[in-house]
Amino acid sequence: MTISPDEHVAVVTGASSGIGEATARTLAAQGFHVVVGARRLDRLEHLARDIGGTALELDVTDEDSVDAFAAVLPRVDVLVNNAGGAKGLATVMEADLDDWRWMWETNVLGTLRVTKALLPKLIDSGNGLIVTITSVAAFEAYDNGSGYTSAKHAQAVLHRTLRGELLGQPVRLTEIAPGAVETEFSLVRFDGDEERAAKVYEGISPLVAADVAEVIGFVASRPSHVNLDQIIIKPRDQASPGRFARKQD
Repeated sequence: MTISPDEHVAVVTGASSGIGEATARTLAAQGFHVVVGARRLDRLEHLARDIGGTALELDVTDEDSVDAFAAVLPRVDVLVNNAGGAKGLATVMEADLDDWRWMWETNVLGTLRVTKALLPKLIDSGNGLIVTITSVAAFEAYDNGSGYTSAKHAQAVLHRTLRGELLGQPVRLTEIAPGAVETEFSLVRFDGDEERAAKVYEGISPLVAADVAEVIGFVASRPSHVNLDQIIIKPRDQASPGRFARKQD
């Protein structure tokens, strides 16, 4: 990895699509050398070529993968914890424990692994920034969503706790909690069922990945003394995780 001395490095996890990909493009346009990490290396390499960044394979559920990823980074100025997702939409009574394990491993422990591994470099940068993408599900529970909402609550508490633990250190922390964003999120949740995924956004104008990426870019461009603790971003058509104003055909 070749990075010039005057380049600042931004790391984006889960960057092979959606919010992660859009964020990588936004930060690259702001002058960061962006290191994109995800499991789908073919997609990452195409993105890295487009933005002049670096693609590295990363599985946030695998500690060895995270350690190998961190070991080759010469410096880190910005970390965007974006890797995560949902599986299923089951009641507590019908909960699939494998789905729960995946959601907790990816959203909670994945964020923990990457943050722990890169935190010394963020501190050493003298002006680090950690952005964690949680969800409106980190603030409210909704029926059939206990696996995802509990994981997002835990991820958010991890991030918010770190805000206090790092007080006095040269690292800012911002939690960004999006509402409905039309990406591959629902396709993953419903195991590739396109029809079911499309119904999530039926009758509304959802956010798109670039909407969230633009906010992340704004956060990253603030002066070092300014910490934007929490930002909730929802489409106009959404009031809460389960309450939408859906237009009728």
